[in-house]
Amino acid sequence: MKSLIMLIVSTILWMPVYSQQNRGLEIAKLADEADAGFESTEVTLIMNLKHANGQTTSRNLFNRTLELTEDGDKSMIVFQSPKDVRGTSMMTFTHKEDPDDQWLFLPAINRVKRISSNNKSGPFMGSEFAYEDLSSQGIEKYTYQYTGEEQLNGDKAYKVERYPADPKSGYKKQVVWYNAGKGYRIEKITFFDRKDALLKTLIYNDYKLYKNKHWRAGKMIMTNHQSNKETQLIFEDYVFKTGLSETDFTQNSLMRAGR
Repeated sequence: MKSLIMLIVSTILWMPVYSQQNRGLEIAKLADEADAGFESTEVTLIMNLKHANGQTTSRNLFNRTLELTEDGDKSMIVFQSPKDVRGTSMMTFTHKEDPDDQWLFLPAINRVKRISSNNKSGPFMGSEFAYEDLSSQGIEKYTYQYTGEEQLNGDKAYKVERYPADPKSGYKKQVVWYNAGKGYRIEKITFFDRKDALLKTLIYNDYKLYKNKHWRAGKMIMTNHQSNKETQLIFEDYVFKTGLSETDFTQNSLMRAGR
């Protein structure tokens, strides 16, 4: 009888944790479903790097993304200016469960370099965004824990902790705030390093609604609390359903885009 009582008690104690995991996963799925169907996008953007001494550097980029349903999305980033980074391009094939594939084209040596899984936690082109931050955030790449509701920027937000499944991730966990009333769009993410210390905060600002369905931030601000550096991404002229196909995402097309 004692064993049965202990089993009942342990089950009761376990149920809230299980429920929080299910709720966190459910919110992540709802956010993914809310943005499904964009097919492809192209956007120009400005990257502003704020250094620890307060000086800033600006870069102009172009990004294209292809939505895929059977596996993760494909994307390409191309630097257009200034001269020292012009033509540098990165292509990402996101996978739902397997590690993502990423390649970097370096025009100075005219070659494509594959980015190792061991290096994906490193900074992308001197910014506060890691290579892994630039992949689409597939549901299967994390486990989840719902931690409650908060008011954020005047709206109700669901707060969810997510834990990377990839042991080579640079993060132990991330805390994500999903807007409860506006398509579950992400409003804020905090990133914790492998020692569980606060590393970075990403804020999404200036949202616009496209095609009566797809929310896109006009500005993202990534602040590194450990280095006192900051990177801003300012997005301009989003275009949807641009007719991209998988043939636009090859190593040859990566090299052409950078020339």
